[in-house]
Amino acid sequence: MNRVSILATNGEAAQFAAFTHGDTVFAFDLLSAAGPRRLVEGPAWAFVDWVMADLSGLEMCRRLRADPTLRDAHVTIVLERDDGEDRRRALQAGADDYAVGPLDRQAMLDRVLALYSADRRRGPVQLIEMGSLQINVAGEQARWQGKLVPLRPNEFRVLRFMAENPNRVLTRQELVDALGKAGDPEYLRTVDVWIKRLRFGLRNAGAQALLRTVHGKGYVLDLP
Repeated sequence: MNRVSILATNGEAAQFAAFTHGDTVFAFDLLSAAGPRRLVEGPAWAFVDWVMADLSGLEMCRRLRADPTLRDAHVTIVLERDDGEDRRRALQAGADDYAVGPLDRQAMLDRVLALYSADRRRGPVQLIEMGSLQINVAGEQARWQGKLVPLRPNEFRVLRFMAENPNRVLTRQELVDALGKAGDPEYLRTVDVWIKRLRFGLRNAGAQALLRTVHGKGYVLDLP
């Protein structure tokens, strides 16, 4: 099943039910000032409110364009009114288009489906490079100073999410949510297994100090 991520800064929109079309699921999720709360897989569409609680929609657009994991996302600024100056500023900030809100679920899906097709799919970032760490998203491989890090699929996805959120303590619950495993309490304990295997793989590649445990809080990937 293919996945398209529809990210919304509006909390209500982020909870809209997913839509399945053929072999593709269009899933809604929250986009906060800190970024997505889960791993973004497949093409991404972002609906950014003109006014947000902790920053402006224009600044959010600029952040998305500077983020290597989301710079290729299709960004729609959701305006409070149809104003020519606001439209101009939105496009200058990096938005692809604009709409006058509020937008309901069907209006958002209509916009995504109108652009999404087999010959126009926007794939995820193929390569993430942070210092000596290199992550090949399409190939599901990670290397440290050129040496392959042996990882299973779940451990690879954990490493990718942590690399997209470097130098920040991530709780077990955040990692479970990021991998789309929320709802099953058993996965909280499984996180420790993922981390153990990830640490083993990093150690084998010579990156033994990269992954750090913050007791009582979670885990952090220390990157320059």
